[in-house]
Amino acid sequence: MKVDHYKTIAFQGAHGAYSDMSCRAVFPDLKTVPCDSFDEAFRAVMDGRSDLAMIPVDNTIAGRVADVHHLMPQGDLFIIGEHFQPINHMLLGLPGAKIEDIKHVHSHVHAIPQCRKFLNKLNVTSHVHADTAGAAKEIAANGDVQHAAIASELAAEIYNLDILERDIEDQARNVTRFLILSTEPHFPEPEEAHVMTSLLFEVRNIPAALYKALGGFATNGLSMTKLESYVDQQFQAARFYCDIEGHHESPEFEHALEELGFYAKDVKLLGTYKAHPFRQQTLDHDA
Repeated sequence: MKVDHYKTIAFQGAHGAYSDMSCRAVFPDLKTVPCDSFDEAFRAVMDGRSDLAMIPVDNTIAGRVADVHHLMPQGDLFIIGEHFQPINHMLLGLPGAKIEDIKHVHSHVHAIPQCRKFLNKLNVTSHVHADTAGAAKEIAANGDVQHAAIASELAAEIYNLDILERDIEDQARNVTRFLILSTEPHFPEPEEAHVMTSLLFEVRNIPAALYKALGGFATNGLSMTKLESYVDQQFQAARFYCDIEGHHESPEFEHALEELGFYAKDVKLLGTYKAHPFRQQTLDHDA
C-alpha cells in the first residue's frame, strides 16, 4: 500500500493501545492520533484532521468490537486495507513493584475477562476503563504500587511501567481484525489474487429476499467470510454488512452484484482491498 502522501492515522484510545500498535505495525512512519471514541476517529478522517483511521471490528475471543456498519453510512469513508493484530496482554505495574503487591487491576472491558484465570489466581479487584492504554496511563500517574494495568508492551514503554507478567491471556490464539479507512478508495488491480470486498445492503420486502440476494455469490463461486445483520431505529429495514473474497470488478462479482440488485437495495461498496496474509496462514494451519 502506497503511503507517500499519508502523514497521520487516527485510532480509538490512548497512545499504547492495541489500535496504536496496529497503526505502527502497518504504517511505522505515520503519526498516530489518539481519539476518545470510534466515532471521533471516523470524524477525524472525515474532517481532514487525519488521513486514515484504524478501527478494530472483530476479536477471536470477544467477537464484534466496533459497530462499523452503523458508522460507515454516516460518512463517505472507504475500507482500503485490513490488519490482523495478535493480542498479548501484559500485567503492568509501577517501576520496582512486585506481583504480590498488586491488589487492583485496571483495563478494558474486553481485556479483563480475557485474563480471568490469571486474575483469579491473583485474587485482585478488577476495574473497567475505556481502553487498556488509558488504564496504564492512569496507573503511572497515580503512583500506587497496589494498582496494576492489563495492557500492551508498547504501553509499558510509553508510560515507563514494569512488565510484571507477560502473556497473561487465557487463550493463546487472541487476534483482532482491524479495518483501515480513508476518504478515497484504493482498489487493487482486478487480476490481483487474495482480494476482499466489503458491502452494505438492504433487502427488499419480498419473501426469501436474503436467501435470493446471497444466491448470486454462491452461483458465481464467491466465498462470503462475514455476514452481519442490523436494523434501523424503527426495526423496519433489515440491513446487512458482508465481506466477500474477490474483486468487485471481476466478471464473477459483477454477475453476483447484478443478481443482488434484484433482491436488495441501497447497495454500498465499502471497499475492495488486499486480504491480509493472516487469512492464508489460517487456511494453511487448518488444512
